[in-house]
Amino acid sequence: MATSSEWVAGARPRTLPAAATPVIVGSGAAAQIDGFHLGAALLALVVAVALQVGVNYANDYSDGIRGTDLDRVGPLRLTGSGAAQASQVKTAAFASFGVGALAGLVLVLITGHWWLLLVGALAIAAAWYYTGGKNPYGYRGLGEVGVFVFFGLVAVLGTTYTQADRISVPAVLGAVAVGLLACAILMVNNIRDVPTDMVAGKRTLAVRLGEFRARRLYVAMIWLPLLLGVLCAFASGWAVIVLLLAFPAVLLSIPVVAGARGLLLVPVLAGTGMYELGFGLLLGLGLAL
Repeated sequence: MATSSEWVAGARPRTLPAAATPVIVGSGAAAQIDGFHLGAALLALVVAVALQVGVNYANDYSDGIRGTDLDRVGPLRLTGSGAAQASQVKTAAFASFGVGALAGLVLVLITGHWWLLLVGALAIAAAWYYTGGKNPYGYRGLGEVGVFVFFGLVAVLGTTYTQADRISVPAVLGAVAVGLLACAILMVNNIRDVPTDMVAGKRTLAVRLGEFRARRLYVAMIWLPLLLGVLCAFASGWAVIVLLLAFPAVLLSIPVVAGARGLLLVPVLAGTGMYELGFGLLLGLGLAL
């Protein structure tokens, strides 16, 4: 039976910045148009974190029963390692989805935007079918599409809309930027796993592109958001503070372009998560100011 620390590791806490960042940016965009609402922001954060944990457990379960995680570098896989029964991991995934659904329902009750229930249902379905079901889209190189849409566009714009009842140009720019950074986390994770994914028949975008192009795409995914952040300065001059991340972007780019593999990419994965969080904090603050 898995220990509590193993369950925490299985939730992949290094990916949680991908959940917090869109809420921070969306809230900053709401504040920029005088619509910030703390209660709605906190509920959106619970939804985002719960869905991120849920998709991590769902990924662990689905990859584990397919045998994809039998030989994998990186964080502990509960199912693949045998630390927990597959049914337990599946239950943990749906429990996390349930927490997110409950918080989302409360958010809908507060805002009165009932159509957002459909958006929430689509987000949960996308989280499950990333690696779940008979034909998971993550195995066809479409994982980045789902991440960009739901952890970028939907999460940021949904956060702004539930607080301010409208969206703005900075919110859209921020949503695209956050979506790219969330994709960068997935991309570097999949670059690390290219050898094992190829053997397991998991055709991620990194596998389809090949390592050379996948590594260059990762670099673009972490640099383009800085440009989008600067464009937000036309609405709020303080948004230029995102350029403080230029040096960290260089540090993340070097090992990826240089061809680091396996365990050497684990710090890059963690660093990309913190880079996204730093971007969210700086852009959110810049927009709010």
